[in-house]
Amino acid sequence: MKDRTLTIGSMSKSHAMTGSRIGWICGPEDIIASIINLSTHTTYGVPGFIQDAANFALNQGDKLEMEVSAPFARRRKIARELLEQQSIVRAVPCSGAMYMMLDIRATGLNGQEFANALLDAKNIAVMPGESFGTAAAGHIRVAMTVSDSDFRQALRVLLDFASVQFVTK
Repeated sequence: MKDRTLTIGSMSKSHAMTGSRIGWICGPEDIIASIINLSTHTTYGVPGFIQDAANFALNQGDKLEMEVSAPFARRRKIARELLEQQSIVRAVPCSGAMYMMLDIRATGLNGQEFANALLDAKNIAVMPGESFGTAAAGHIRVAMTVSDSDFRQALRVLLDFASVQFVTK
């Protein structure tokens, strides 16, 4: 089977490098040569179907953009309301995106420690700020990509968890 087998790997999950898009593929030289050719064409140019999708989206006007961004604006408002009710976790001001950064340094934990402990204790996954460089150390990135009610509940649990960490430090 070695003449027909490709082995693919990436560092996305194993090394928390999802945004870096780094990985590898091993296999027969003739197949790898074809893959390199394909990769060159898709990496150094935007594929036609993506160009078509972008053109379609841009031609929808502001209505589509507002429709896409509305849920994230609602969830930022939910976060502001919940964050105002406590004094341990602070939000880094944001006005767009589907993520928000939260400053959790008052808990005494760094972003990696907080993210790991939150996942272990509450089954809530967040990205440690350290994944985004030293400027984001002591922060976590929270996705706002779930329903409003799920986001509200998860953020409440996260804030309660942070308050326990703060008290025990």
